[in-house]
Amino acid sequence: MEIKVRYFSKFGRTERIARAIAEGAGVTAVSLLDEKAPQGSCDVLFLGGAPYANVMAPELRAYAEALTKESIGKVVLFTTACWSHRTVKGLKKIFQGKGIPVDDEYFYAQMLRVKDKEPDARAFAEKTVRNLSPEQE
Repeated sequence: MEIKVRYFSKFGRTERIARAIAEGAGVTAVSLLDEKAPQGSCDVLFLGGAPYANVMAPELRAYAEALTKESIGKVVLFTTACWSHRTVKGLKKIFQGKGIPVDDEYFYAQMLRVKDKEPDARAFAEKTVRNLSPEQE
């Protein structure tokens, strides 16, 4: 199963969670600053970012809008924020409009507790990969 972790982070909080998720999934997290447009395809894409002034980062929106149904099996979302889950809701809307499946479960880390949530992020990724694995079907 091909798994990718992509994220946008301005201040490093989302990056910390992305790296923990990548560790749990057994892959490397890649910043959208390094991969501005989707490259290749995958079975599972963990994608995350945080709202800035309660708005999704343009870099994250552009990346999501460039994804195609043919290149992604399923998207699993994650976010860091004070209180808003707006980024997750916005990304779900984009993907649902394209017919790209989005996992019902997503990972949220309150931005002031990111360091404490890294073990949970790893466990979330491990569980998600285990549940999505074709061997489990």
